[in-house]
Amino acid sequence: MTFTHHEQTATTEHAFAEFIRILGKGKKGSRPLTQDEAYRAMSMILAGEVLPVQLGAFLMLMRIKEETPEELAGFVLAARQACNLSADKALVDLDWSSYAGKRRHLPWFLLSALLLANNGIKVFMHGATGPSADRVYTQDVLKCLGLHYSTSIEQTKQQLQEQHFSYLSLEHFCPTLHEIIELRPLLGLRSPVHTLVRLLNPFSADYSIQGIFHPGYRPVHQQAAALLQQPHAAVLKGEGGETERNPDMDCLVQSVHNGELLDENWPALFARRHVKDEVLDPKQLALIWQGLVEDEFAENSIIGTAAIALKLLGKADSQQQAHELALAYWQGRDKRKYSGFDE
Repeated sequence: MTFTHHEQTATTEHAFAEFIRILGKGKKGSRPLTQDEAYRAMSMILAGEVLPVQLGAFLMLMRIKEETPEELAGFVLAARQACNLSADKALVDLDWSSYAGKRRHLPWFLLSALLLANNGIKVFMHGATGPSADRVYTQDVLKCLGLHYSTSIEQTKQQLQEQHFSYLSLEHFCPTLHEIIELRPLLGLRSPVHTLVRLLNPFSADYSIQGIFHPGYRPVHQQAAALLQQPHAAVLKGEGGETERNPDMDCLVQSVHNGELLDENWPALFARRHVKDEVLDPKQLALIWQGLVEDEFAENSIIGTAAIALKLLGKADSQQQAHELALAYWQGRDKRKYSGFDE
């Protein structure tokens, strides 16, 4: 790319420059984007109408100031339209985003999702792998449970009908967003796209659950879900940033139900913290499911996460009821499933 600075005065300002100026006009002159402005900006980005230098500036200005609920809602609406995501509510009961990867513990939430799937709840999980070699990503561990990830919307529909669970990577339903996520090693930071993808809900399921890492993002997700008129959504500070309850800690779940915002604290399940495993071996997922290995941290993480989802879904009226139902699901699971296989 060649820049001709001396010609700049003679050329018309690029249409996208407006959005960079709104965000970057100094401490007193800058302001957040409105929902409509955010929609228009993301629409231009996803249509390939911005230059790389503009995209980089926009992403980092957004990163510095952090997204407002209005901006997030605008971004999500633009992404849904650009990616041709067709609403098909009947296909999915629970939308579950998985973009962080796990570093300290194994992705026990995957067994929570499968526990729900085994009890008739259709769970659609979407995510992405990242550049980090020290993180365990959902797509990579499915094979340890004998499961195949999906590579298309059509395959996902088939998997949801056959096994009530499907995992589809972002690159297969919104490749442009995936390319922007892949810029992280170049920019050195996450961008707003890491936030908006959690809210995508590609099939427009009535129920959506998300995990975040920074607590400050929890109410932003909650309020964005309300702006998007998402009927039911829950967001929690998940273990490692994934949608997973850490049984050693209190867990604040911020949700929206038909426009009403609710905050609910789920207390820790243990008085003392557990020591994390030295090595993460994904094969443990299958062993725990089959009951060949006992691990109270893992089992309470699985049951505790499922309980939050069950309460969100309206399958239980109280935390205690939700926990008892999740426990009954766990104790009654078919241990012959998810035996895994070696490549």
